[in-house]
Amino acid sequence: MDVFFLILLNVVLPVFVLIGLGVFLHRKFHFDMNTLSKLNSYFLMPAVSFVNVYQNNIGGKTLVHILGFLAAQGLCLMFISSAIAKIAKFENGLASTFKNTIVLNNSGNFGMPVSQLVFQHSPVGASIQVVVMIFQNLLSYTYGLLNSVSVDQSGWNAFKEFLKNPVIYAFLLGLILHVTNINLPQFLWTPIENTSNAFIAVALITLGAQSAYIKIRHFSLPLILSLIGRLILSPIVAFMIILVLNLEGTTAQALFIASSFPTSRNSALFALEYGNHPEYAAQAVLMSTLFSMITVTTVVYLSTIQF
Repeated sequence: MDVFFLILLNVVLPVFVLIGLGVFLHRKFHFDMNTLSKLNSYFLMPAVSFVNVYQNNIGGKTLVHILGFLAAQGLCLMFISSAIAKIAKFENGLASTFKNTIVLNNSGNFGMPVSQLVFQHSPVGASIQVVVMIFQNLLSYTYGLLNSVSVDQSGWNAFKEFLKNPVIYAFLLGLILHVTNINLPQFLWTPIENTSNAFIAVALITLGAQSAYIKIRHFSLPLILSLIGRLILSPIVAFMIILVLNLEGTTAQALFIASSFPTSRNSALFALEYGNHPEYAAQAVLMSTLFSMITVTTVVYLSTIQF
């Protein structure tokens, strides 16, 4: 249990300290959320993506294992969430948002800071999380968006939205420079590295600001099922897939931890944009983030024992 509380104290609690500061600062100064969102998506996330891939090596075999795991997990969660929505008899708009709250996780604002703290002495773990983040972006702007818009609009719109995301280009550039052993000059590397170092604080303060004015009046059935699906079923499914694929070491540990992250804020953004129960979606994002303080700590602890 000492290890459990050390993880809670040294890994998870620092995350929530910054989230709490984000809540406080936004309530006091009323941040421009659009500016913060753009700062994270178009500046900080690409920088941290580039740095992690450029500096570290994920072998071809390992990358195949990671992508195989992510595809299998995504398909399992899609099937499980669809089955639960049908059994619970959710209407189409609610079912759409419900499925997104389980399949899509916050691998960026929440996942990257946690992974960088957990794997600060094992850079490969942080690099794996970059791959997870890109895969989740792909899921968000394909499956997630397709879930939220009409069929006749979905395909091309989803593809265009995905192409707008600079993280994928930063990932590819970092990969190319790493594979070709091209060293960046110091005057370029220093600002990129400094930007990457700023990511954790700004991303978590932004997440706190997003949660500052959300109110929870009661725990509805869809909200409870979302929390169970995202925070409990997802790690269980991930653990089973890891065993089936016979993954080991840092790869298994990083993927297991990545499966436990809370609901993606994109679930709430899609629900708001297309009128699919946006208040419920925002509640799922907030409450899954709060409860993840316990569930993510538990998964990190179990990962240190198992892998």
